[in-house]
Amino acid sequence: MSNTSFSGLPQENPTAGWINGFIGVLLFSGSMPATRAAVLDFSPVFLTVARAGIAGLLALCLLLIFKEKRPATQHLGSLVIIAMGVVIGFPLLSALALQYITSAHSIVFLGMLPLTTAIFAVLRGAERPRPAFWLFSGLGSSLVIGFAISQGLSASPVGDILMLLAVILCGLGYAEGAKLSKTLGGWQVISWALVLALPLMLPLMFFLRPSSFEGLSSGAWIGLSYVSLFSMLIGFIFWYRGLAQGGIAAVGQLQLLQPFFGLVLAATLLHEQVSIGMMGITVGVILCVAGSKKFAR
Repeated sequence: MSNTSFSGLPQENPTAGWINGFIGVLLFSGSMPATRAAVLDFSPVFLTVARAGIAGLLALCLLLIFKEKRPATQHLGSLVIIAMGVVIGFPLLSALALQYITSAHSIVFLGMLPLTTAIFAVLRGAERPRPAFWLFSGLGSSLVIGFAISQGLSASPVGDILMLLAVILCGLGYAEGAKLSKTLGGWQVISWALVLALPLMLPLMFFLRPSSFEGLSSGAWIGLSYVSLFSMLIGFIFWYRGLAQGGIAAVGQLQLLQPFFGLVLAATLLHEQVSIGMMGITVGVILCVAGSKKFAR
C-alpha cells in the first residue's frame, strides 16, 4: 500500500499518494448508493450511529492488536474535528439528504469536495497551491453547482442544503485528518476518531435501533455493512495515507472522479436514472483533475 509498514507514518511520496488516494476514492464511491439503499429501511440517525459504532469497534480491535499508543493531548482537538466532520457530520447530513434526493443527484454534489478540501488544506494544513490550481478546482466545482441548479435546486432545497453542509464538514475532516496523519499515521487517525466517538455512538445505536429487524431488505443490510466497513474505516486507511503522502490539495482533486464511479453504481445497483447531463458534467469535472494536479504545488 505504501513505502511504510502498516503501523508506520506515511512519508511524502507523490506516486504512492495518488495510488492510495485513488483506491480510497474507489471505495468511497459506493458510499452514497449504499447509504441510499440503507435509508430505505433504516432511519438516517440510526444509520449514522450504527455505521460509526460498528466501525468504531473494529477500529478499537485494530488499535489493541497493534498496541498503538494513545494520542497526545495536543492531538485531541484535531481528532474531535475529524470525528465531527467524517464520523458524525457527513454521514448524518448525507443520510438525511438522501430522504429528499436520489443518490445520483447527491453524488454530483461530491464534485465540490476537492475545492472544500483544498480550502481547508490552506486554512488547516498550511498548503499553498498556485493560482492556476484554484482556477481548475473552482471550474470543476462550478460545473457541479451549475448542474445542481439546472436540475431544479428549488425542487428539494432541504436535500441540497443538507448535502452542501455535508460536503463542507467532510472537506474539513479530510484536511484535518490528512494533516494529523503525518504525525499519527493514516489508519491510526480514523481509528482514534472512531474510538473517540464510540462512547456516544454505541448507546445511541442501542436506543435508536428499529423496534423489529424483521422484514428489512437485504439491500438495507448490505448498505449498512458497506458504509460501516468500507466508507467509515477501510476507505480512510487509504485516503488519509494518500493525502499525507501526495499533498492534501493535490490528491484531493481525485475526488472529482468520485461522481463518475458513484453514478455508475447508482445506475447499476439502484437502477436510478443517470441523465446525459449528469454524465456530461461528470466528464467536465474529471478533465479538471489534470489541470489542478499540475498546479497543486
